[in-house]
Amino acid sequence: MVQEEPEIRMGKKNHELIPSARRLISSLRDMGYDFPAAVADIVDNSIEAGAGRVNIDIRNDGDDSWVRICDDGRGMKPAQLREALRYGSAGEYDQEKSLGKFGLGLKTASMSQCQHLLIASRSNPNQPQISAYAWDLAHIVETDTWEILDVGRQDEHTELLREPLLTRTGTVVLWRRLDRILGLKHPYGGMIKKRILGMCSELEEHLAMVFHRYLAGEAGGRRVRIAVNGKPLRPWDPFVRAEKSTARLEPVVLPYDHDGIKGSVLMEPYVLPHQDDFSSPEAHAAAAGSLRWNRQQGFYIYRADRMVQSGGWSNLRTLDEHTKLARVALRFDPCLDDAFRINVAKMRVQLPRQLCEGIEKALAPVVKAAQAAYRRSSGNGHVESPIRNIRSGPAVESVRGVDHVKGMKPVSGGETTSKSKSGRLRIGARLWTLEELRDELMRIATKEEQKVVLALINRLSEERELTEELLLAEGIPSSIAGKLDRHSVQ
Repeated sequence: MVQEEPEIRMGKKNHELIPSARRLISSLRDMGYDFPAAVADIVDNSIEAGAGRVNIDIRNDGDDSWVRICDDGRGMKPAQLREALRYGSAGEYDQEKSLGKFGLGLKTASMSQCQHLLIASRSNPNQPQISAYAWDLAHIVETDTWEILDVGRQDEHTELLREPLLTRTGTVVLWRRLDRILGLKHPYGGMIKKRILGMCSELEEHLAMVFHRYLAGEAGGRRVRIAVNGKPLRPWDPFVRAEKSTARLEPVVLPYDHDGIKGSVLMEPYVLPHQDDFSSPEAHAAAAGSLRWNRQQGFYIYRADRMVQSGGWSNLRTLDEHTKLARVALRFDPCLDDAFRINVAKMRVQLPRQLCEGIEKALAPVVKAAQAAYRRSSGNGHVESPIRNIRSGPAVESVRGVDHVKGMKPVSGGETTSKSKSGRLRIGARLWTLEELRDELMRIATKEEQKVVLALINRLSEERELTEELLLAEGIPSSIAGKLDRHSVQ
């Protein structure tokens, strides 16, 4: 008996498959936001709406604790507000200057921190009409529907939504049932109070850094005022340009073409002053940043004047004590988002591979200048290799006093190798830091020899009990890496 081949039925009708609201919204709560990044995403929307003021209030009241972000922007009509609450909203973003991108930020950022998101908005300055809706996770779990709820005048917490909008246009975002923020079923007592105080401090630091160009009026001449619990934020400039000894090196423009979309990346290198050259100890401490000096070195990447990455060398270099004074601004337009692979939370980007060679080439003199600023000649209080700030001259001087060695010279019988009090090795007439010695050996070593070089440098470091960090390049065996005190690759 001949077996018939199975028949494939070719339907003519398309089928819409709507995701489970219960499953998808619960999953999207884990997009990787922390509290400061989630609030920053809401502030993005406020700036996008033309706000001049953004106020963030955080109240610790046990189960009834809340976070409120309100602005004085254009506000939204009811239909616009409902669309803004749609996951994957269909808003049109200006590819040249928009802070928005995915149509997800308001929802994913908010629900990553809370179970109840309420939003109210007023768009007409002459009519006190306020529209308000809510996403309620408990309702979603119960009904498994993509359904937002109307917020009526008699609803609980309505006054928190209405009060900021009584005299002006704007939008208010309110987070309730803060399960991800408080982390306890019954959030009461001194521990919760301490946690919220710490969160407020972290939030202030984060917003002051991420939006420092807006706070300082440097984003196209536009100034935005942001306050946390009534405290106005002051911009934290990672390049401490107010310090007269900060060196601003020559900017570099790198043209880039991504799938027919042409844009450019502006690279602005800075070398911060040596500790002794800061105007005050307080100014030096403030410049260290929340991650402290070593981890704050590297690239500060901006998209439409909003910082999306702070510090780290994006795998082009490792963090190093001797280059901790180097900080480099990289600015790109939103039209290059795909090339930089910016994530939904706008917390991290990847440098396009085609740009890396140009960036590395432009970075070389910055690294040398930063190393020169770090090394102070003993006794005279001056930087060994002076750098001319482009604010007082046309270009950066070539770094003097730094040997450009093409190969390691063998130590002759008359030369000696010894340790100096300054923490360097003396080879012949030259003092070498371990970092310099490592870099020179790595430059001339083969790939296999590099592993041995790093192992030997590490052993030497341990024997001399250096306090500085030695950071390994990628691909080195964990047996070697484990000997280091700390290891961080950006």
